[in-house]
Amino acid sequence: MKNMLIIGIAGGTGSGKTTVVNQIINQLPSDEVCVISQDSYYKATDNLSYEERTKINFDHPRAIDFELLVQHLSALKREEIIEQPVYSFVTHNRTKDTIKTHPRKVIIVEGILIFNSEELRKLCDIKIYVHADADERLIRRIRRDINERGRDIDEVLSRYQDTLKPMHQQFIEPTKNYADIIIPNDRYNTVAIDIVRTVISERL
Repeated sequence: MKNMLIIGIAGGTGSGKTTVVNQIINQLPSDEVCVISQDSYYKATDNLSYEERTKINFDHPRAIDFELLVQHLSALKREEIIEQPVYSFVTHNRTKDTIKTHPRKVIIVEGILIFNSEELRKLCDIKIYVHADADERLIRRIRRDINERGRDIDEVLSRYQDTLKPMHQQFIEPTKNYADIIIPNDRYNTVAIDIVRTVISERL
């Protein structure tokens, strides 16, 4: 697609990426946009036991199959249909299912670590980083993990201290420097969303 637009959206856990993604999607006809989530591209771990899988650091760039993600984005750019993997956070492994994903005018790639891959950054026409204060992100993360993923509070907090926080400081926060637009995630980010919308309509 000559005028396909690939938008990368990064930011720490609980920063509000999903909200920004949805705000952009809502501006566009549904047949013109698709979302590719980094979460679908965790490496397959068939060779590991469940115990070993639970010890994987999912907030480290090594956990992501960037090669496949880049291949898939490149294929969409060539107007090919891809089979997006489906990842299960329950088994910590890829499932046998895939999602047939068609090329669209706007492709949104979202995930905490996406700007860690140089090849992936090169494929993005617009790079957006969603920024939120650490305490705000922690609160959202606790709510999500307890309500949606059935974790208990001690597990969530120790994981935050041992893994999420150091990984955020080492691998996520620094990628802010690659962003074209930084969106402060509060209720007043309408200006940033308007800018993105303008860019999209100009490009398309």
